[in-house]
Amino acid sequence: MHHRFLLFLFVFTIFTIFQTSTAISIITPNQNITDGQTILSDDEFFKMGFFTPSSSSTNRYFGIWYNKISVTTIVWVANRQTPLNNTSGVLTLNDQGELMIINDRTNTVIWSTNSSQNANNPVAQLLDTGNLIIRNRNDNDTRDYLWQSFDYPGDTFLPGMKYGIDFVKGLDRYLTSWKSVDDPSIGEYMNRVDPNGYPQILMRKGSVVEFNSGSWNGLRFSGMPNLKPNGIYTFEFVFNEKEIYYKYELVSNSVVTRMILSTEGMIQRFIWIERTSEWRLYVSGQLDNCDRYGLCGPFGICNINDSPACGCLSGFEPRFPEEWRRADWSNGCVRRAELSCGGGDGFVKRTGVKVPDTRRSWFNVSMNLEECEKVCLRNCNCTAYATLNIKSRSGCLIWFDDLVDIRSYAEEDGQEIFVRLAASELDRKGKTKRKVRVILIPTLVSVTVLLGICLLIYRKRKQKKNGITSIVIRENNVANEKKEDSELPLFDFNAIANATNNFSDEFKLGEGGFGPVYKGILEDGKEIAVKRHSRKSKQGLDEFQNEVKCIAKLQHRNLVKLLGCCIDEEERMLIYEYMPNKSLNSFIFDEGKRKSMEWSKRYTIIVGIARGLLYLHQDSRLRIIHRDLKASNILLDKDMNPRISDFGLARSLEGSDTKANTRRVMGTYGYMAPEYTIDGIYSTKSDVFSFGVLVLEIVSGKKNRGFRHANHDLNLLGHAWRLYKNGKQLELLDSTLKYTYMLSEVNRSIQVGLLCVQKYPEDRPDMTMVVLMLGSDIPLPEPKQPGFYTERRRPQEAGESSSSNPEWSSSNQLSVTYLQPR
Repeated sequence: MHHRFLLFLFVFTIFTIFQTSTAISIITPNQNITDGQTILSDDEFFKMGFFTPSSSSTNRYFGIWYNKISVTTIVWVANRQTPLNNTSGVLTLNDQGELMIINDRTNTVIWSTNSSQNANNPVAQLLDTGNLIIRNRNDNDTRDYLWQSFDYPGDTFLPGMKYGIDFVKGLDRYLTSWKSVDDPSIGEYMNRVDPNGYPQILMRKGSVVEFNSGSWNGLRFSGMPNLKPNGIYTFEFVFNEKEIYYKYELVSNSVVTRMILSTEGMIQRFIWIERTSEWRLYVSGQLDNCDRYGLCGPFGICNINDSPACGCLSGFEPRFPEEWRRADWSNGCVRRAELSCGGGDGFVKRTGVKVPDTRRSWFNVSMNLEECEKVCLRNCNCTAYATLNIKSRSGCLIWFDDLVDIRSYAEEDGQEIFVRLAASELDRKGKTKRKVRVILIPTLVSVTVLLGICLLIYRKRKQKKNGITSIVIRENNVANEKKEDSELPLFDFNAIANATNNFSDEFKLGEGGFGPVYKGILEDGKEIAVKRHSRKSKQGLDEFQNEVKCIAKLQHRNLVKLLGCCIDEEERMLIYEYMPNKSLNSFIFDEGKRKSMEWSKRYTIIVGIARGLLYLHQDSRLRIIHRDLKASNILLDKDMNPRISDFGLARSLEGSDTKANTRRVMGTYGYMAPEYTIDGIYSTKSDVFSFGVLVLEIVSGKKNRGFRHANHDLNLLGHAWRLYKNGKQLELLDSTLKYTYMLSEVNRSIQVGLLCVQKYPEDRPDMTMVVLMLGSDIPLPEPKQPGFYTERRRPQEAGESSSSNPEWSSSNQLSVTYLQPR
């Protein structure tokens, strides 16, 4: 009897141990892990199972924690947002390779992995790294994992985890804080890689940026000087076309370290000290008050050793001195002397700094510092430049906007930046090497051509009584060395001056990159629109001749008609037919007017623009690439039919050519295709990208670059893509349309728009296919991720208030020129 009792006790003990902790790390299909059971990794360093965060909580979660550390430390939680309130939870793996947590009492799934890959005899395994993976049984290749918890981190960043974006798989790995120490649900703080401009890691509280790591400078993130080589862990930053990520690995497995995003919004690295059985803070991302994002405002700089900490960069002064004296630095600093592009601007070097927010920056990895300076100096929008990689002393990083979130460090911890100043400031400082650049805009050839045109005009004017004749503008075709003539009526300057009441403000319709546009009424009562070249404009003879050449012989109902031109001494004007409803942006981006634009009008406009582009790309005498297609360049006639206008930046392609390169990237930010903005490659597909942006703007009534959303920082393209992937694309539709739309047309427009803004030009349809897709019920392919997910900062950061604000690249939404050497 005694022996039987001992045998029973032994069996019961073994059964209890098995029930409490399964010694194997693998879960097979339809194997259940109930509340009370746990799974260990092979080295027994990590454990997973159901847990309660603290004694004050009754909720149950499934998670992973350290097994050999006496202080319970959770590193990952599955059902963060959907806790169980009892011990009825069951974890199971099905035959399709999905892990699920099921409430056994209600038989409902409260969490699952939702793996989209096909499984072949799947298993789930807790690895020695703390990574929970799903793989096919006989496939241990890390690239073939069906799913892994490292791709969906919570508040903890473990060794070996990639922290960032995988563009191929569509993954975005970032940290979110716990709501409290008792509640692992998503809290207020998020720390995430931002891919805009040159990548950096931004900490946000809700939608407001609280801390910026700074961009990677080859050694470390520029805003984290304490991130240095050490004997505990190695680290690396990878940035290529497929992925952006930061990663660290342990030098020795004898050290236990983790990085967390605390409930208070602090990035902290802890080391486990076995002797004292405690997690000891090793380093913190935020050092002091100067790490508060944008504390000193635009063109301000923070130095924690100064009192007060905020000051202005050299050549700048407080925007509002009285506020500054009250320690309110949020409005920052302004220039003492305005820049004069081409008039002697230069640079002052500032050393030992954290470089500004790089979301509005441009970079080139192969340039040297001298080439970087030249590019910055040639571009009137450039405000500063720096070396991209201070380790190799290579690469170019350029800013095109206000410089925000700069702070001062010790010389060895910071880097140098060159800030653009006016010549008078450089003279006053007497410290900087001033480099004056004299840029001759018109070449001698252009001057000769202009003089010849003026002489020809003068002679023909004498021969005509009505003051209207025709001019012949000869163009030199480099490709085939042939000359061809294009005839265009010439208007007398006095006639145009009289028609516009001597170019009075009351006749002014607006202003573009070429200059102001006026409404005019000729003596015969005909209404015209007059585009008058401004001496302040960056566009000149080239753009004037280009527009005449491109549009003079183009005839299509969806293109604006050029009636003639006027050249009188220094005056250059283009005369168009008058469009009484002005431009598309005056309707769709106006809170009042867009209510009058019902869906049928919008869809007609979308189709009309598509047909106009098709004519330019395929049916016109030359293959025309517009290069500046945007809402303000779509005019509306009296019947609200769209007319594509402004061909000043257009280019023509000969024969079967479909693309070309340029050294001068010209267009409007928010509409330019990635390959054009980055590499200067323009083609019919770059126009298709711009068209796709237009379609999504027309559907939503929102600007791509000015788009704001309370729940994320995506621009309009990214927002539309997210909604489409979640089957919620109708949420993109302008709320003013309510139920006055055709569902099939809206869905088709959104899908076509997303197809047109795909990242790679070869994935985008041509305009022939676009017109076909819009005008028929043919099945549409699934769009891929769009290019340029986000390209703007938040209102709190930019000083903007709504999506109707002007684009940052130009105060009046004009076209901009962006120079890129090749």
